[in-house]
Amino acid sequence: MLDLKFVAQHLDTVVSRLESRGGSLDLGPFQNLMQERRELNVALEGLNQKKAQANAEMKRLAKEDPSKLEEARGQMRALAQESKGQEARLGEIETQLQQILLELPNLPDPSVPVGADENDNVVVRTWGEKPSFSFEPREHDRLGEALGLLDFERAAKISGARFAFTRGALARLERALVAFMVDVHTERGDLELSPPYLVQRDAMIGTGQLPKFEEDAFKTAGDPERFLIPTAEVPLTNYHRQEILEGPLPRYVAATPCFCVEAGSAGRDTRGLIRQHQFHKVELVRFVHPDESLEALEQLTRDAADILERLGLHHRVTLLCTGDMGFASVKTYDLEVWLPGQNAYREISSCSSFGDFQARRADIRFREKPEAKPRHVHTLNGSGLAVGRTMVALLENYQREDGSVRLPDVLGPYMGGKLELTPA
Repeated sequence: MLDLKFVAQHLDTVVSRLESRGGSLDLGPFQNLMQERRELNVALEGLNQKKAQANAEMKRLAKEDPSKLEEARGQMRALAQESKGQEARLGEIETQLQQILLELPNLPDPSVPVGADENDNVVVRTWGEKPSFSFEPREHDRLGEALGLLDFERAAKISGARFAFTRGALARLERALVAFMVDVHTERGDLELSPPYLVQRDAMIGTGQLPKFEEDAFKTAGDPERFLIPTAEVPLTNYHRQEILEGPLPRYVAATPCFCVEAGSAGRDTRGLIRQHQFHKVELVRFVHPDESLEALEQLTRDAADILERLGLHHRVTLLCTGDMGFASVKTYDLEVWLPGQNAYREISSCSSFGDFQARRADIRFREKPEAKPRHVHTLNGSGLAVGRTMVALLENYQREDGSVRLPDVLGPYMGGKLELTPA
């Protein structure tokens, strides 16, 4: 959430930077509410002075002229009633202002390129080389089904479209990748958490999924205020909801299933593992000092890319433009892995700094020193990595002409030394 005071004092700047995300923005209602808020605060200050004077007068009359005391009490009751009405209206205004702020996206950092969509994103670096094949490389779904390791038909029979069974060695690979990724991240200092997969509405609001993106979330029928997590970012960030952090600021990693309705994406990636309603992901969440959040984003992105490098997967790092950034993001890098079967780069991780946007919504603060005034912390998160898409990349990049797949050696300890994917 944006800071109310900052928005009020820098309205033109806020409008300009938010419009760089695309479309126009009308903050006229916000201005009107702020004006009424200022007038009410002035009026209430005046009423409080009158009540103080009336109270002093009542004390004087009680000693000097009790016959006039009842009239003075009547005036005090009238002042109290007027004050109560104005305080109630002020409360309504505060609620309406908060609702406007909840609907506003974050301000892009000045270093973010202005653009309309993904075509205006900027590739900042690449790693490795595209693999070459003496045959036409196949897409992962064809490879997996031919190997007997992917089953979409039975998953659809049980759960509907956009679900899959992984079988045998591929099921083990999914488990192995989770362990491999979590081990790498914990070795560099992240604390592993195993969070709940269901969260309350306040947690979704805290990280910016609600209220704007409620249609993209799965909620429970028995309790519409409880949601399946779209990413571990939600429980990990809200782990410190309404807290003041002391000492070294924490950094977490978690491997969880994720659930997403994918509303509005009909016709896109309906085959295979790219866009599923349920998928596994290893998520990184970090809390940092406000002066260090952009530097921390660079490190977070390098940490996520390190997984791809260890797996020998060619990829590029892309800086998203203003029109392609997520709602809560200040600045975002996408890691895009090369998929030879699709002859395209596809996102496998998104790493973002949110500034104090999430911390304001979830009321997460920190102290620089024991007696210092608490400040809102800055939050970051990134995928390290999306597990299903990593399996896609491994199948397509390490496929052979006969349809078998040779996995990279680094996964040997996690696969029991069995790195050949052959027909089940």
